[in-house]
Amino acid sequence: MTHDQPLKIAIQKSGRLSDDSRQLLRECGISVQNGKHALIARAHNFPLEVLYLRDDDIPQYVADGTADVGIVGQNVVAEAACKVEELRPLGFGSCRLSLAVPKAVAYDGLTWFEGRKIATSYPRLLKRFLQAHDIDAEVHTISGSVEIAPNIGLADAIADLVSSGTTLFSNGLKEVEVIMYSEATLVANPYLSKGKQALLDKLLFRIDAVQRAARSKYVVLNAPNDRIEAISRILPGMKSPTVVPLAEAGWSALHSVINEDEFWEVIDELKAVGAQGILVVPIEKMIR
Repeated sequence: MTHDQPLKIAIQKSGRLSDDSRQLLRECGISVQNGKHALIARAHNFPLEVLYLRDDDIPQYVADGTADVGIVGQNVVAEAACKVEELRPLGFGSCRLSLAVPKAVAYDGLTWFEGRKIATSYPRLLKRFLQAHDIDAEVHTISGSVEIAPNIGLADAIADLVSSGTTLFSNGLKEVEVIMYSEATLVANPYLSKGKQALLDKLLFRIDAVQRAARSKYVVLNAPNDRIEAISRILPGMKSPTVVPLAEAGWSALHSVINEDEFWEVIDELKAVGAQGILVVPIEKMIR
């Protein structure tokens, strides 16, 4: 089936979300030319056009319709305050926007920031946070290398993205308050045409299948027939476990799916009620 107008998706050209965004498209079965040295690439097997952009530009490109959808950090969406629709958190790029102060500071709570200078690349989010806590501080907006601001005397503290905390530590800073938690999200222009919306629905279907698979494990186990009912109560799966008789009389194999968040607890319960030979296999896609 051909489409005159492909769905246009904006992703980070380089940076912390770039590789994972490309990987998500690959897991959705969408083959795109390597775009590291190009601004636009067309998918070979899905009506999709990829725009490679700076992450800070993605919300505006989606809002004004240059791109139909985009993959970007929730922190960037919140800071940009553009009119876009957040469709799905994508489960990668987790971080937090936090306030950090020099290690030597005897930090005793938010009132410490009263009258201080804070450097950040996220002035809108920082000001909103300060206002919500009735803190009057001076916000210095800078781009890049925010963490060096206290060391050069530009600010008393910073508000910046933190994931591992290594960068803060190496610059003599410590994290003291979290402003917001963030991860990659799929955003869309709220005024897509019917044709573009239909393509987006197809893409969402694939993303949902990939995400469900990432959160699940396929389990095969052997059990005595008199334990099948007890095991089935532990293993509901998508509907109910598949039960297959084994060559050995009185025994069956049960096949099911376990949510990864409950995985080890469920495995312990299965062993306790007589399950044996438990085999766990990753799932590539899971369609409902």
